[in-house]
Amino acid sequence: MTQTPRPAHQTPGIHHKAVGDLIVTALNDGMFEGSFAMLAAFETGTAEQMHRDRFRAIPPKLAVNSFLVQTADRTILVDSGCGGNFGPALGKLTGNLAALGIKPGDVDTVLCTHLHPDHVGGLMDPAGAAVFPNAELVVHADDHKFWGDDATLANASTDQDKGFVTLARATIAAYKNRTRLLTAGEALSGISIVPEPGHTPGHSGWLISSGAASLLIWGDIVHMPGIQFARPDAGMGFDIDGAQAIATRQRIMDMVTADRTMVAGMHLDFPCFGHVAKASEGYAFVPDVWTPDL
Repeated sequence: MTQTPRPAHQTPGIHHKAVGDLIVTALNDGMFEGSFAMLAAFETGTAEQMHRDRFRAIPPKLAVNSFLVQTADRTILVDSGCGGNFGPALGKLTGNLAALGIKPGDVDTVLCTHLHPDHVGGLMDPAGAAVFPNAELVVHADDHKFWGDDATLANASTDQDKGFVTLARATIAAYKNRTRLLTAGEALSGISIVPEPGHTPGHSGWLISSGAASLLIWGDIVHMPGIQFARPDAGMGFDIDGAQAIATRQRIMDMVTADRTMVAGMHLDFPCFGHVAKASEGYAFVPDVWTPDL
């Protein structure tokens, strides 16, 4: 008797969501195994117990997501995942776009939440050339200034930190002739930048509005969903300004809770759309329930 072969992996991580008249598609770039040591000033035993109580993986596994926004006349990418910088388990963006019938040349705008490698690694090929040849890069001016500053590279104290800076600077160079810097306001019709400093100086979310519907793609407000919703005071060791990052996380969670705004995030569990609600301890993430209709 022959056995049906077991699948080796999931089908491509693609999930569509209608936001008014727009379609926003979550694209999973892969997952990586992290460590509770990534948290700043947070007791490892407490983190492990929180994951155990929530039936989450130990060590933690972190999703990496980017997003495609399609309007009547635009094809917009929000972040680009890791590219080839973190091994074969990541870097799935171009394959996901191909599954949707979208070629790199079709993308006309890339909105960056910030210039960390798991957000811009997919913007360049191994030779350092732009993967998206027709796209304008839109980023907060403070992030562009920070990563492009020679002092940032000079002050990088570890090989990992130097690698972060080097990749960010290479991204800036690859798109230097078609970059737009913002600090506030609307980037495109219906899409506005939401400054969220702390994780990096120019870390930002992108608020998408269409009709009565809205969605905040909030970038890295949360890295570890099993910890940071209940404990928004739990920072990450690689936050540039840890105190500011915690204050920003609290502010954004208060805002989206009060306004009942749908959120999506680069490290929320795929398919990563949902709402934030007050809970007995901090907040809770309420995932959007899958339906066959958009």
